[in-house]
Amino acid sequence: MLKILEDLILLARERKNNPISGSYTNKLLDDKSLAKEKVLEEVGELIEAVEKDTNKIHEAADVMYHLIVYLEANGIKVEEIMTELSSRKK
Repeated sequence: MLKILEDLILLARERKNNPISGSYTNKLLDDKSLAKEKVLEEVGELIEAVEKDTNKIHEAADVMYHLIVYLEANGIKVEEIMTELSSRKK
């Protein structure tokens, strides 16, 4: 199951290092403002979906995709986030 997340992270990194013309992921990686807007938009859509009990899984997937791309675009590695989360264990 977590392999899918890992694959998504690796895809974002691959596109960052080897852009593909016309790629939506590359569009987000190249335009940090757009990437930020999409994260905010998708989080709003997820909240609305949860409150209305509709389309929650689809919207949650959108949030995860856009957040991963946003993090990569800004040089924030998921591994560093995992280390930070691990250090918070009590």
